[in-house]
Amino acid sequence: MGKHSFGKDERVRKRRDFQQTYSVGERIATRHFVILLNRNPLGTSRLGITVTKKIGSSVTRNRIKRLVREFFRLNKEALPASHDIIFIARRSVVLARFHDVCEDLKESFRQHSHQ
Repeated sequence: MGKHSFGKDERVRKRRDFQQTYSVGERIATRHFVILLNRNPLGTSRLGITVTKKIGSSVTRNRIKRLVREFFRLNKEALPASHDIIFIARRSVVLARFHDVCEDLKESFRQHSHQ
């Protein structure tokens, strides 16, 4: 796959993988998301997104998922390698623009990599 693609092999798709990351994953809190990181043996990072109905309508939830997928697709190299990365949306993300989301997430991963 190309460096800016986003295929099925880069998605957390199974419930047990989500559950494992929820239970043992490392947590990073940002203004718009809670991010869970869990090492995987696959050699590639995978993305999972959780946006509950409390956040808003299906249109709003789908917009948030598109923002996160686009961030992941464009910033794969900067993210931790061989990890399952799950983004859990917070209510504040509803009003955020793509630029705001990107800056928030980039900063959180920069801080995490220096710890």
